[in-house]
Amino acid sequence: MKAMIINGYGENAVFEAAEVDTPEVEPGHVLVKIAASSVNTVDTMIRKMGKDLPLSPDTPAILGMDFAGTIKAIGDGVDGYAVGDEVYGCAGGLADLPGTLAELIAADTNLISHKPQNLSMREAAALPLVAITAYEGLHRAGIKAGQKVLVHGGSGGVGHVAVQLAKHYGAEVYSTGGGDRQMALIERLGATPINYKTETIESYVAKHTGGAGFDLVFDSVGAANIANSFEAAALNGQVATTVSMCELDLSVAHFKGLSLHVVFMLIPMLHNFKREQHATILRDLAQIVEAGGLKPVIDDSHFSFEQVGQAHARLESGQALGKVVIEN
Repeated sequence: MKAMIINGYGENAVFEAAEVDTPEVEPGHVLVKIAASSVNTVDTMIRKMGKDLPLSPDTPAILGMDFAGTIKAIGDGVDGYAVGDEVYGCAGGLADLPGTLAELIAADTNLISHKPQNLSMREAAALPLVAITAYEGLHRAGIKAGQKVLVHGGSGGVGHVAVQLAKHYGAEVYSTGGGDRQMALIERLGATPINYKTETIESYVAKHTGGAGFDLVFDSVGAANIANSFEAAALNGQVATTVSMCELDLSVAHFKGLSLHVVFMLIPMLHNFKREQHATILRDLAQIVEAGGLKPVIDDSHFSFEQVGQAHARLESGQALGKVVIEN
């Protein structure tokens, strides 16, 4: 089969077209013809950092994690799927799992689900990694109807899903953004936009919570911004973050009695640990999508399979609004 492979890592690493062996379908797996794959920040990090990241595969490597496609073959012991079913998931592109920048992938059924019926392949491919991340963070933080929820980075990949899911669960949602396009998208998604470039934490906490703070803060920016999340959270509040590779002073969290939830959704893939939870989440997300509670935002750009390098560049440019998708 055809694949786009990477033979070496680094800032100048390039993708090359190659013929590789079609993957064998092991028990518990299905062979999927990939229609679309989306680019995530972690994909670009692997391309540039390589073995400095413990999750990077050996080269030559097939990267890409998210996909949507059609089942072509079924492995032994697989129930609930048939040839011709349309599925989506996040099932490769790291460690020893070949990725989605190929014609076919042999996917563990614990990492996939049937595609939402009201989404195109392009739209469905945009969801798995970011939607599982947002779902896990909100649920671990105990999202409840009626809460005041702040999402940092609500126009980003994970953030725009977190905003919609929090709304779906009945929360009153606010979100930070830094430009006109970002603010307009946040408002379109149903949240109250906050311009972090012009509004101080103290001012927007006072304006929107009467100074009490937000019950739940979902921080898709992370790192140094976690300190801002602590400042914005209510006493005994919940903070979920997707980026915590940093040194951090926990004094504010201590004196407020905050709970911090670190979300790293790749753990099931990396360690073969409770993978079935991802299948369950993807099924739940499909139902939410079909009920109208979630719709992915797709960048206006279009990239073919052979243009994966340009797709990576588009995401890294910071100009994309919504997910960058590659179509086979």
